[in-house]
Amino acid sequence: MAVGARDKIDRELVRKYAKLKMDNPDTTKLVDSQKMLEAMNDYAIMSRNMMQMNTKLKDICSNVTSKSVVYLRLNFNPPKPRK
Repeated sequence: MAVGARDKIDRELVRKYAKLKMDNPDTTKLVDSQKMLEAMNDYAIMSRNMMQMNTKLKDICSNVTSKSVVYLRLNFNPPKPRK
């Protein structure tokens, strides 16, 4: 599936708007850049903490599993040779 102009009208529209730059200074007023950076920082810290918690949880689960294993003593007596 190709993306692009398919007919003459589309090609002309693409040619017309390709050189235009879209600057919307009004949108920068809607979001405070400092708040956005703080939110991104909070998300990164939360993500890092979740990864650390997940690692600790895996360690705890593997320790619990290994401590709950019951080993059976097997008596292996090799067969005695016949005389």
